Amino acid sequence: MIGYAMFGTNNIQESTNFYDMVLSKLGIIKIQIDNNYVGYANRKDPERVIFYITKPYNNELASFGNGTMLAFQANSNIIVDECHAAALKVGAVNEGLPGLRDGYGDAYYSYFRDLDNNKVCIYSEN
Repeated sequence: MIGYAMFGTNNIQESTNFYDMVLSKLGIIKIQIDNNYVGYANRKDPERVIFYITKPYNNELASFGNGTMLAFQANSNIIVDECHAAALKVGAVNEGLPGLRDGYGDAYYSYFRDLDNNKVCIYSEN
């Protein structure tokens, strides 16, 4: 079982603004704030952090992983569309417009890269 996920960032404030906008559409809220990290939780379980953005512990620059991606599940295709649009509006790079994908059944996916080039998927199985 996964406890939480974490992305490194080189700018906590910019990254926080980015994820506040995108994750709020999924019912994910900021609950922990520090100079070095920010923690997000599902609004339905606000005591349990599921995602962190953080400055790297070793004080090196944050970098993305090739082949690494974090996926957030949405409750509907409309929310997938809204998240993708919000991400692009606040500086994300499009990696795949919202829609169905061949070979993936009825699930609906969108992909983008955040401000630190981390790859994110927002999807719905509705």
